[in-house]
Amino acid sequence: MDAPGDPEGPRPPGGEGSAESARETPRRLSREQLSVLISAASMNLGSMMCYSILGPFFPKEAEKKGASNTIIGMIFGCYALFELLASLVFGKYVVHIGTKFMFVAGMFVSGGVTILFGVLDQVSEGPTFIAMCFLVRVMDAVSFAAAITASSSILAKAFPNNVATVLGSLEIFSGLGLVLGPPLGGFLYQSFGYEVPFIILGCIFLLMVPLNMCILPSYESDAGEHSFWKLITLPKIGLIAFVINSLSACFGFLDPTLSLFVLEKFNLPAGYVGLVFLGLAVSYAISSPLFGLLSDKMPHLRKWLLVFGNLITAGCYMLLGPVPVLHIKSQLWLLVLALVVSGISAGMSVIPTFPEILSCAYENGFEEGLSTLGLVSGLFSAMWSVGAFIGPTLGGFLLEKIGFEWAAAIQGLWALISGLAMGLFYLLEHSRRRRRSKPQNILSSEEERTVLLPNEI
Repeated sequence: MDAPGDPEGPRPPGGEGSAESARETPRRLSREQLSVLISAASMNLGSMMCYSILGPFFPKEAEKKGASNTIIGMIFGCYALFELLASLVFGKYVVHIGTKFMFVAGMFVSGGVTILFGVLDQVSEGPTFIAMCFLVRVMDAVSFAAAITASSSILAKAFPNNVATVLGSLEIFSGLGLVLGPPLGGFLYQSFGYEVPFIILGCIFLLMVPLNMCILPSYESDAGEHSFWKLITLPKIGLIAFVINSLSACFGFLDPTLSLFVLEKFNLPAGYVGLVFLGLAVSYAISSPLFGLLSDKMPHLRKWLLVFGNLITAGCYMLLGPVPVLHIKSQLWLLVLALVVSGISAGMSVIPTFPEILSCAYENGFEEGLSTLGLVSGLFSAMWSVGAFIGPTLGGFLLEKIGFEWAAAIQGLWALISGLAMGLFYLLEHSRRRRRSKPQNILSSEEERTVLLPNEI
């Protein structure tokens, strides 16, 4: 594997270049790479804590203010919808805006908006409260889209040969944020009330802004000629986008539904409800670096990690309720086990998607540089946002109409379909490549005979 952050990019195998690369591979990160990792890690940790803090107690508070389950699901889901729109814009214009400015500004606005969310309990109940929830969530979504798009572009630029490993390793901090957010939010809510969790986390996020202004390097590049439309219309990338949709929908589905189901089914207090979310977050955080390293070491396995990760995720969501047709009694240990396994399978599927999209873009004529990295980062964030919008919105509606057990099963069906579709595409692709290689082998053997026969005569 090439050195992390090799400025010359991947070298072809063989020859002097690879020999020199093997001898000169640095074992330590450069100061610039270390700064990029610290900045991205702080953003992942803070943003995921701010995002996940709502799960244990906000649905209950929103119900007190007159919001239905469907409206609560839409409040969670609108975040992803506007992140989708903002990601497409920021991914297209990241070169013009500047990666560092986009990253720091996104963090600053996100921290301020988190504090604003903490004063919403002072708003009168009914339409006013609901409207203010939507407004604050939209502002948070746009700021997060700016930060995450810039972060992914910077990481791919700083570590061109180890994208999956680095992204997978940084998911430790995303998982840590998801782990700390719900229990910390639940504890602070129980101890001090609604406002304190948001104010504390918002201030922590704001304190990270000066740090990143000092240490984050700036990258400049020329604008590219390609567009999102050309990228998403590539069949392989279109199917990978469908996989990303299904996985993000599975995560988003749990936000407005799981806490209400656990409270009703197992009568757990709000502080303990946050601990239930740990199963998914911890397993995802631990498994992601391992699958990232595996993706970079053995790129040919990425496709099957995508496929089998989705299929396993589908099975886990069938067991969350569990779905009534299985005739399995709902138990807390089974719920937690299904969440743990689904966290591992999500890491198996999510981490290889970014390098798969990037390699497919390069194979189809996209230039190597910050412009393409911005497009891929924006596309990844946008496709994740599509599922993250549909997941909680549809989840809140289905929870209200048919209950958690069937709603989780329907969510798992989406992951099953995307996994099967991706597997079928890879099988067809493998079959086409084999058919193409046969005529070339026949042609090369005939040329060898033409050359060799005169000598034999």
